[in-house]
Amino acid sequence: MKTLKKLPGKPVLMIGKLASGTLKSAVLASCMTLLPGIAAAQETPTARPLPIEEVRLFAEALEAIRNAYVQEIDDKTLINHAIRGMLAGLDPHSAYLSADDYDVLQENTEGGFGGLGIEVGEEDGYIKVITPIDDSPAARAGVMPGDLIVEINGRPVRDMLVNDAVEQLRGEPGSTVSITLMRENEPEPIDLILTREIITASSVRHRELEPGYAYLRIAQFRMNTGEETLKALAEIKAAHTPLKGLVLDLRNNPGGVLQASVEVADAFLTEGQIVYTDGRFADSDSNFFATPEDPSEGVAMVVLINTGSASAAEIVAGALQDHGRAVIMGTRSFGKGSVQTVLPLNNDRAIKLTTSLYFTPEGRSIQAFGIEPDILVDEALVTRVTNRRGVYSERDLEGHLPGINEVSRDEDGAAPTVNTITSAEQVVVSDYQLNEALNLLKGWNIMESGRQRVLTTP
Repeated sequence: MKTLKKLPGKPVLMIGKLASGTLKSAVLASCMTLLPGIAAAQETPTARPLPIEEVRLFAEALEAIRNAYVQEIDDKTLINHAIRGMLAGLDPHSAYLSADDYDVLQENTEGGFGGLGIEVGEEDGYIKVITPIDDSPAARAGVMPGDLIVEINGRPVRDMLVNDAVEQLRGEPGSTVSITLMRENEPEPIDLILTREIITASSVRHRELEPGYAYLRIAQFRMNTGEETLKALAEIKAAHTPLKGLVLDLRNNPGGVLQASVEVADAFLTEGQIVYTDGRFADSDSNFFATPEDPSEGVAMVVLINTGSASAAEIVAGALQDHGRAVIMGTRSFGKGSVQTVLPLNNDRAIKLTTSLYFTPEGRSIQAFGIEPDILVDEALVTRVTNRRGVYSERDLEGHLPGINEVSRDEDGAAPTVNTITSAEQVVVSDYQLNEALNLLKGWNIMESGRQRVLTTP
């Protein structure tokens, strides 16, 4: 296992979706796997010469700005702006990092940081909410994936860089920030005032759906998510004997630490490849494989994904899908299949650069396509239909022939009282995708029990 380190002069491999509303720059939780080969490649004397004409054009533009811009700006600020713009023009994930951004990056991967708890990116000049983090101020206020942030503290954000928007969203815990959202199918803007706080939510939680069926939620892949998943599986198995089925919920999971996604997938796989990366430099290529241990004990699984599932979440879903280990259910995932590397510069600065793509065990690239679910299930609410008057069954007919297992009516002739719905059942009813996942697991077990009865019948 490779560990998170920050070493001057050493590049660092990262994987994640887009910027977080809790960070100072366009940085998400990342896997800090060292790639010394890229650093060595940077130091080789065979580096390509600078294009003279293009450099001359840049120098002319710089001089024009220095002489004619309405306000005087120092050269350091202009060069920083140039570097930021150069990286922003490559793709939505490459970025320029200041010295403070290193510390912010580590804060996020270790699971404690201040802000609103939203993952944001850029789309057509607007700041788009990718997903709110579970139990964060944004999630509690009703911010939804796909919302467009059009104003922050009354300032329009059209064509604002993600870095600048994140800078405004971040602040001291306890302070407030106002945001205005546009939402699909909502004719009017939505104004919210959110209070910033330290985001320390656990990345893994679990509960019982029904006896024998468990729910495991991974909200984000942090440094300790693999360990938390193993602990949750042990608790689930201890509470459910036997464990008949498990729902792994990766919906609205923005990704995070690559190594954590490998550890989570390994908890459900016993052999074969989990993921591999392919880039221009040999040392940016990585292969990850499953170990023989099986903490999940082969339990029947359904994995839930949606458009908010990205990066590391897609690695887990893709690996389990390719190995036939789980049924993937929900809607197509986000499609973030690139890997970023932190390349240190001088003066404690660095660039976060896309250096490779990652692929599922069967060689599928997730980039810009995502994971297609095995069973497409849109998000919806399930409502129970109340009993209609005038609808009868055989047992309601006067003088019917009693069944062997018929339950007697009360003395006043009323039917026995139906038990009330438990809280766990109510959650299933209000979450259509989760309801369908549970029904699939129950049907799976019914069929398997039937096959076992046939095999044991003399």
